[in-house]
Amino acid sequence: MTQRMDDAFAATRAENRPALVTFVMAGDPNFDTAKEIVLGLPDAGADVIELGMPFSDPMADGPAIQAAGQRALKAGQDMKKTLELVRQFRAQNSGTPIVLMGYYNPIHIYGVDQFLSDALEAGVDGLIVVDLPPEEDEELCLPALNKGLNFIRLATPTTDDKRLPQVLANTSGFVYYVSMTGITGSALSNPTNISAAVERLNKHTDLPICVGFGIKTADDAKRIGANADGVVVGSVLVSAVEDGVAANEQPSQIAARVHKIVRDLAEGARSSR
Repeated sequence: MTQRMDDAFAATRAENRPALVTFVMAGDPNFDTAKEIVLGLPDAGADVIELGMPFSDPMADGPAIQAAGQRALKAGQDMKKTLELVRQFRAQNSGTPIVLMGYYNPIHIYGVDQFLSDALEAGVDGLIVVDLPPEEDEELCLPALNKGLNFIRLATPTTDDKRLPQVLANTSGFVYYVSMTGITGSALSNPTNISAAVERLNKHTDLPICVGFGIKTADDAKRIGANADGVVVGSVLVSAVEDGVAANEQPSQIAARVHKIVRDLAEGARSSR
């Protein structure tokens, strides 16, 4: 597995704080603006970057992330450009892990072997593919692990103790705990429930547990970060891009909007313990 991911979580553990995992859509609202956003995320406080792979039918995503994908596709973003974005990021940042997140279809069309080789060469550290269950591990998960890429799985409140070992069997990097049932961008769950869920997952795996869905403010990050190894934030960041586009802002202004929110969230996460 790529060392960057382990190093990132080792560093946050040493500082006794949760990692801040930030999601933005590759190519949203266009390649150059997305590049400016992504390049500035580590300095704003992001420890791990999730980069959305735009797809025309993102069934697990709420309106904000769906709209982000549509803007990116409209601007001509495709898998080659997404990998190029990673490549350009890596030319300036060799330490921050990048996870590509999305759906299997664009990877399948690109060709699994080619995609894995190109992703590794570009500097990708891991994959989250939300529509591939453990039963389909031979399709992408096992080839990815064999190449040395982390394959990160989602666990949810409905993942029971019988199902959990199967979900965790070929998971690496971290476990993404979806703190609610439903689509991205919904309201935050009860922190007590999340604390119990993290405790339950820790009995099944030594991997870091990162909690996402519904985290929008520094206060949310602080509450969730008290128990989780990582706090995942997405919808509030892509909504900031949408607001910038609506206000006809320049790329640097849109990037500044996103980075300000990330700084606030990072501060909340750092003050959680």
